[in-house]
Amino acid sequence: MSKNIAILLGGGVGARMGLGYPKQFSKIAGKTALEHTISIFQNHPDIHEIIIVVEKNSYRRVEDIVSKAGFHKVNRIVFGGEERSDSTLSAIASLQHEPDETKLIIHDAVRPLLSAEIISQCISKLDLYNAVDVAIPAVDTIVRVNNQTNEIIEIPKRVEYYQGQTPQAFKLGILKKAYSIYRQGNIKGTCDCSIVLSALPDEKVGIVAGSETNIKLTRPVDLFIADKLFQSRSHFSLRNITSIDRLHNMKHHVLVVIGGSYGIGADIIALAQKFSVKTYSLSRSNGCDVQDIQAIEKSLADIYAKEQRIDYVVNTAAILNHKTLAAMSHEEIATSINVNYTGTVNTAAVAYPYLKESHGSFLSFTSSSYTRGRPFYAIYSSTKAAIVNFTQALSEEWLPDNIKINCINPERTKTPMRTKAFGIEPEGTLLDSKTVALASLLVLSSNETGNIIDVVLRDEEYIQPFLKML
Repeated sequence: MSKNIAILLGGGVGARMGLGYPKQFSKIAGKTALEHTISIFQNHPDIHEIIIVVEKNSYRRVEDIVSKAGFHKVNRIVFGGEERSDSTLSAIASLQHEPDETKLIIHDAVRPLLSAEIISQCISKLDLYNAVDVAIPAVDTIVRVNNQTNEIIEIPKRVEYYQGQTPQAFKLGILKKAYSIYRQGNIKGTCDCSIVLSALPDEKVGIVAGSETNIKLTRPVDLFIADKLFQSRSHFSLRNITSIDRLHNMKHHVLVVIGGSYGIGADIIALAQKFSVKTYSLSRSNGCDVQDIQAIEKSLADIYAKEQRIDYVVNTAAILNHKTLAAMSHEEIATSINVNYTGTVNTAAVAYPYLKESHGSFLSFTSSSYTRGRPFYAIYSSTKAAIVNFTQALSEEWLPDNIKINCINPERTKTPMRTKAFGIEPEGTLLDSKTVALASLLVLSSNETGNIIDVVLRDEEYIQPFLKML
């Protein structure tokens, strides 16, 4: 069986970004773009090794990132060159002893939103082709111009044109052959696929469908777009975040769920127990009101005294008043803010030292209303927007302590709270709360941090079969 090696090209200095440092070190959702990109390949089951190509002044920093994050698949960090082709050549030179059938998946280090599915398709496509490119159909009209006169020469048919992305994938032997010809100086190319096509015109290059969210960080606006995409990760399948098998690693760990007496919280407790997780449910019914920080302090201290560890803390406590602001009393307004927002802040503040010790995970919940305020629950939707902002901020604060913090954004879910607010709704229009609960455990067991992770109806296709097995 051939080996699959990822090559991450991070040799640029990012002059167009105007950051004053290489763009691969720009922060998104609590991590550098490079860390996000490495994680994608580190977590992919079919990637055996990772090579990172860096510019000379970044070598030590990349070494430090790899070491601290425990990216064990990274077995080489090599120096790049002035041009993209120089960086690829440097990586090829480090693979002299690998067989020609070795599969290379070459990816821009500053494309941190690549899906695992695209990687899998590239690897599979190399069974049919020696070279594979990832591309999406062009959506804008393509215009060919005369740069000297600034006039249009041609407007080609858009249907024939695609926008190239990465990864680009190759059999090692074919790429070595193409670059051998390229180095003779008779051909030019802007990317590895163009070099293969120019050097070996009879070689066919296969196509894998890319994604509009697989963006490259090139301009300052791209950081803003990437941050918003990480904020709403609907383009990420839960199955690409982690696998069900990973839940077995939670065995004998300690999970605390605030709001665990009913709804999603109770389902999280019940499912976690099936994986031999030690669970604790805290709620007003057993003396722990999320509005009371001293009650949370006492409850977590008691659990720690008994278990000597706390690995996961989840806050599902929430209250939804389906009223206009004018119809709410001052007490209702204060309670809604305190339960829905201040309660999460209280829980995170108290949980921090325990999670720092265990390198654990914190999970909270938002709502689809966080992206745009909803009439009749203005307080609720605004607190859910605050939860998103809070998650992103803490992901950066807690990163040095190796604490993961994420937020689940479930589609409309059948829970007692929703039934109380909206009454009985048509079957098939709401998520099963157990689907959200298992998705929550998947996120807790992952290495993800700083993400707002959508759970939608189509995720039931992936999760329900596992629920039936439990």
